Amino acid sequence: MRNLWLIIFFATLVWSGIEPKDSPTWILEVLPAVVGFAVLVATRRRFPLTSLAYLLILAHCIVLMVGGHYTYAEVPLFDWIRDGFGLERNNYDKLGHFMQGFVPAIVAREILVRNAIIAGKGWMSFIIICICLAISAFYELIEWWVAILSDEAAEAFLGTQGYVWDTQSDMMYALVGAIAALVLLSKLHDKQLSRYVERGMRDAV
Repeated sequence: MRNLWLIIFFATLVWSGIEPKDSPTWILEVLPAVVGFAVLVATRRRFPLTSLAYLLILAHCIVLMVGGHYTYAEVPLFDWIRDGFGLERNNYDKLGHFMQGFVPAIVAREILVRNAIIAGKGWMSFIIICICLAISAFYELIEWWVAILSDEAAEAFLGTQGYVWDTQSDMMYALVGAIAALVLLSKLHDKQLSRYVERGMRDAV
C-alpha cells in the first residue's frame, strides 16, 4: 500500500513538472502537495493515519498536480465537459475546491477523534466544517496576495475565467465537499479509526 502510494505520488509529480503550461503557476499549485507529503513523512511513525485518509490525501495531491500542469482553467477533460454540456467555463477549479473541503474534513475528523478533543458528534461535525471553511478562506487570501504580487502569474493561478463570484463559489464548493465527506465516509472512517482508538485506550491503561 505504502509503496504504491509513493509510486503514484512521485510519478504524477514528475509528469506534472514536465513542460507545465505556466511554471510559476505549477510551483504555486504543486507546493501544497509537496508540503503535505513532507508533513506525512514527519508524522508517519508517531501519528500514522488511516488508509482512507492517506488515499484521500493522494487523490487531492493528484488534483493539485494536474491543475498545476495544465493550469486549472485549461485541464483538457474539463474543456471537453464544458464544450459537451455547453458550459461557460472550465470547472476543474471547482473540483479542486470541492476536494479542499472533502479531504481536510476526514483528516480533521481523524485528529479530533483520536485525540478525544470533542465528545459530541454534532459539535464534532460543526467544528470540522468550520475548519474546512477556514482552510478555504485562507487559500482565497493566498490567491489574493499572489494576484497583488504577481500580475503575470495571477490569472493562471486564480483561474477565475471572468467569473465575478469565483471566490464565494470556491468556498461554497469546499463547504459542500466537507459536508459530503462527513455524510458519505463517517461510518467507514469510524471502522478504520476503531483500532487506533482501542490502541490509545490500552496505552492509557
